[in-house]
Amino acid sequence: MRRILVLLGVKRIYEKASITDGRRILVDRLWPRGVRRSTSNIDIWMKDIAPSEELRKWFAHDPKKWLVFKARYWEELRKSNAFKSLQERIGIEDVTLVYASSDNRHNNAVALSSFLKSHAPKPKKDEIAKKVAEDLERELQAY
Repeated sequence: MRRILVLLGVKRIYEKASITDGRRILVDRLWPRGVRRSTSNIDIWMKDIAPSEELRKWFAHDPKKWLVFKARYWEELRKSNAFKSLQERIGIEDVTLVYASSDNRHNNAVALSSFLKSHAPKPKKDEIAKKVAEDLERELQAY
């Protein structure tokens, strides 16, 4: 059974890693400056999920271009095999998308996160009821 999205975090690579991060996936095309690979706490580097070189350079983290950037990036994601791979991974484990940009509101990880959330499988009512019942039963057994 495919798991419902539980945790999809977004975090800057320069922030301290946390045990609640789950699988940490770097979603930038370029390796972040000043970060050693050996101490980065990155589990996977998915260069292919990042915006194309042309789109990245065009955007240049200009907030005025954000909506157009997001739309163009989402179009690239729709055609991407890397997106399908990431979507499958999120179905089985918690994930934190890691990025290097200093702008925490206008970056590809934020755009990717919203794209993933908008394309997450919708839970069926009976699946939710079953999950609630299992959680309740576990809590009752703990007493």
